[in-house]
Amino acid sequence: MTLATTLAVATQRVDAVRRFNRLYTRRIGVLQDGYLDSPFSLAEVRVLYELAHRSQATAAELSRELELDPGYLSRILRKFHERGLLDRARSERDGRETHLSLTAVGRQTLEPLEAGARQQIGALLARLPEDRQQRLIASMSTIEHLLDGDGPAVPDVRLRTQARPGDFGWVAQRHGQLYAQEYGFDVTFEALVASIVAKFVDHFDPERERVWIAERDGERVGCVFLVKQSPRVAKLRLFLVEPDARGMGIGRRMVDELVAFARASGYRTIRLWTQSILLAARHIYAQAGFKLVAEEPNRAFGCDLVSETWELRL
Repeated sequence: MTLATTLAVATQRVDAVRRFNRLYTRRIGVLQDGYLDSPFSLAEVRVLYELAHRSQATAAELSRELELDPGYLSRILRKFHERGLLDRARSERDGRETHLSLTAVGRQTLEPLEAGARQQIGALLARLPEDRQQRLIASMSTIEHLLDGDGPAVPDVRLRTQARPGDFGWVAQRHGQLYAQEYGFDVTFEALVASIVAKFVDHFDPERERVWIAERDGERVGCVFLVKQSPRVAKLRLFLVEPDARGMGIGRRMVDELVAFARASGYRTIRLWTQSILLAARHIYAQAGFKLVAEEPNRAFGCDLVSETWELRL
């Protein structure tokens, strides 16, 4: 992959995170002058919350764990002390250390803010149907695990090979939407996906072809197709994992099952066609043993791309 492509992908990802941050901060109102119409900023409320949920704390601990500048934190603590919200006590173990805790007034001040935050988030969730609430919470859990550096627990995902009404429409729709959002592809890509799906349905060979649909909590979160190119060569096509289900091993699991089926069906090679910017998919292909055998710059789907052919010898 060229340096320009790498930089373009990095820029797209940064923009995606910033776009999410802007959306979420608007939803929870942290851009207002006072958090939940209170006289406190979001940073001040975070400090109040931490003090309320610790038996004792030091300024150094708060600065480190909340990632606040020590001077800024010192001004916040001084303000709290002047308002009667904060108690300071010298440590009996180390006289250089001061333990901080909320006064009764401080706890009373925090209570309506806590209640308001719960009410606000509850209202935000209430606007979503149950299935979307579940997807939202699962997605947030994934973000939390990934940013903390821990691998998320493997979700309870079902792979089914019996297509149901709506599956193929979903495949075309989600390919069109996700590739437009993440890579800027135009509608010709969705048209291509729809034509591949239609051909698969029209010429389906149940002995040597298969579709896998990944489901989590009843929601489709991924797919991949194996289609016959010749008696000895199969093609992996239409591999997709929903953004909120990535990083959980779902894609690798689908590809592993596809490879096992291809081998059992008597194929000698699995071939696939992809684009160099699809970094996560390429990583999964490489892990499964596929090798890059050809690449070619081209103009497709409204973008300048580098198309790649990968193969796996069975």
